[in-house]
Amino acid sequence: MELSQTIHGHGLLTASLLLLINFYLASSSLPQGNRLRYITSDVEEVSGKSFDYIVVGGGTAGCALAATLSEKFSVLLAERGGSPYGNPLVLDKKFYGFALIETDEYTSVAQSFISKDGVMNQRGRVLGGSSAINFGFYSRASEYFIEKVGLEKELVRDAYEWVESRIVSKPELTLWQTVAEFGLLEAGILPYNGFSLEHIEGTKVGATMFDEHGMRHTSADLLEAGNPEKITVLLNATVKNVIFDNENRNESRARGIRFIKSNGSPDQTHEAYLNQPECSSSWGEVILSAGALGSPQILLLSGIGPQAHLREFNIPIVLDIEGVGQRMQDNPGIALLVDNKPQNQLPDTPQVVGIADNFKFIVEAGIVPVSLNATRMTVAAKLAFPASNGKLELNSTDPRENPSVQFNYLAKEKDMDECVKMSQLLERVARSQSITMFVGAEHKSKLMSSEDELRESCKKNVRTFYHYHGGCTVGSVVDKDYKVYGVEGLRVVDGSTFLESPGTNPMATLLMLGRYQGIKILKEKSDAGAFNTQQQRP
Repeated sequence: MELSQTIHGHGLLTASLLLLINFYLASSSLPQGNRLRYITSDVEEVSGKSFDYIVVGGGTAGCALAATLSEKFSVLLAERGGSPYGNPLVLDKKFYGFALIETDEYTSVAQSFISKDGVMNQRGRVLGGSSAINFGFYSRASEYFIEKVGLEKELVRDAYEWVESRIVSKPELTLWQTVAEFGLLEAGILPYNGFSLEHIEGTKVGATMFDEHGMRHTSADLLEAGNPEKITVLLNATVKNVIFDNENRNESRARGIRFIKSNGSPDQTHEAYLNQPECSSSWGEVILSAGALGSPQILLLSGIGPQAHLREFNIPIVLDIEGVGQRMQDNPGIALLVDNKPQNQLPDTPQVVGIADNFKFIVEAGIVPVSLNATRMTVAAKLAFPASNGKLELNSTDPRENPSVQFNYLAKEKDMDECVKMSQLLERVARSQSITMFVGAEHKSKLMSSEDELRESCKKNVRTFYHYHGGCTVGSVVDKDYKVYGVEGLRVVDGSTFLESPGTNPMATLLMLGRYQGIKILKEKSDAGAFNTQQQRP
């Protein structure tokens, strides 16, 4: 069905959605993750046990990382959310976006938060993380980004291809995406590059996480590539903090995690540990992959961060690292409505992107739900390289609560100037002949807004593209191997390590990074002669 075709009968989409939600809720008492036999939501099954590696966060990077490590080692993957399988709000493209509307405090697949800037935002809270709730647009990072962060090109290519062969598809353009494609070209976003996985300037069709049947694939599917005998996935378990050994007074070593049931009491804690074989070179690690909000939050709760801030919450200090929670950044976005009023259409995720002005502006179009029975047609753009940044701090010691975060959108004058230019480009796309004819609006070749009006619009209407990053950045909190400075046995592998958001969006690169770092760790342990099976501690 083309997306220009409205759904007849005003309540049909709502009725279908509610029916599916009720079915999902009725079946939620069944064991979650029925496709993966090594998944459990029973904290007692994991409490007190030991593993070679513990990965905290079953999100975009974490699932790829855990699957890779399980090729040789026992792995615990701890995820605060539930399973995506059987949930139409996650898997079915017809219901894209409803997961961002239907949120609650502890159990919804998306957890909403409002930054101190006053901008509404979302976090993934489900196995698969944000790859389970986002637009599903898949596009690699630029070659320049890969060189700048110091990754090995061949291994990067292999890691991307490992991901792409399992969960990525080439899309069939919907009618609205075809119209948007012509609109981008009319606005001068050239050349036309056709279908491409690469981050190249111009207009292109990207890959997608939705298959030909409209079903979403997420990073959780990558777990099927792991060794089921060596991987345990614990769902609905929120990690409270990392446990450290302080036998060596000069340097602490991670030895496990402390966690709670996500919908339970924060005072009822459980622990899981790292195996500790006689040869210390064989010891594994705790790896945080909890995202740009979750990983710095866990470090702070574990006593790693700015000393003064930790003392405000009476958290015992393990290590004073000022960079934890710093350099938080989100890409400022602006969206324009191109239809005249809310409609009742099927949602449509971006499949075409415009990459303009030396990679500075990213432009997409979609049809997004604004309620259970209304959608709007939008064109939107983000600023790829903002100069402004902010910080993250704790709100409480309850790990289920969102930390406090401020991104300082458009605080630097340079960012405001770029937002005005981006808004002018966005107007040219929205007022292109292709789009105005399609939505039945009057085509106007001249821009309608002055620079002063656009500046005011940027201040008033800045929004997120959900590509926030930072808080545990390379060179400040972790080294080039993503190991946390000053402690042993602890790494961070996720978007919190990024100083900028790669490509059109970070998903493909985070999927790659999980696989990439997993391979690097396997090689590191192989060189150290550590491929021996460890016994679980009773």
